Amino acid sequence: MLHFRSTLLLLAVLLGMVSTADAQRIAFVNTKYILDQMPEYSSAQKELDRVSKQWQDEIDERHQQIKRLRDSYNAEAILLTEEMKRTRLDEIDRREREARDLQKKRFGPNGDLFKKRQELIQPIQDRVYIAVKEVAGTSYVAVFDIGGQSSNLLFASEKYDKSDSVLRKLGIRPGKEGGSGGDDDNEFGEPPADQGGKETEQRNSAPETKPGGSDMKQPR
Repeated sequence: MLHFRSTLLLLAVLLGMVSTADAQRIAFVNTKYILDQMPEYSSAQKELDRVSKQWQDEIDERHQQIKRLRDSYNAEAILLTEEMKRTRLDEIDRREREARDLQKKRFGPNGDLFKKRQELIQPIQDRVYIAVKEVAGTSYVAVFDIGGQSSNLLFASEKYDKSDSVLRKLGIRPGKEGGSGGDDDNEFGEPPADQGGKETEQRNSAPETKPGGSDMKQPR
């Protein structure tokens, strides 16, 4: 509920920044709902679950083998020479390292499961993002995603990017003149930058408006 209220507050702030004629041009989508309705996403998720279980079973079997070796060692240690003890313990340590390495390889950051998820899920998310842009067209200023833990900006019209205007207010010449879509300061009732004033010669690149499609939460 708190998340939805935060989304409404953000939308309200944005609505206050645009003219009445443009107020209806802010929209939201629920990508979790959209993905859940896509058969290919369901198939990809099932394949991920299958592969994940296969790899986890492999790791669990190794831990079971290590447990059997350790139990056997504990039961027979009294009968072993010191050299035999060291050999058995070295073997147990080696297998434990291999199990840890395999766990990291399969499920660690940028591991096999992460790569498999990118391979199966990312193309589907890209299709959703393209569809969002096509639906937005020229009718919407911005489209937000309310399907995750936080609201992500999926699409933003460069026409309303006021980054260069802010730079001019700060007395900084934008690195790319006209790089921002919203180059007319008067569009939102802002006075034009004072052309007679001094401008610093520092050239900073204006940040580009980036869609939030790449911030979609990776489904689990």
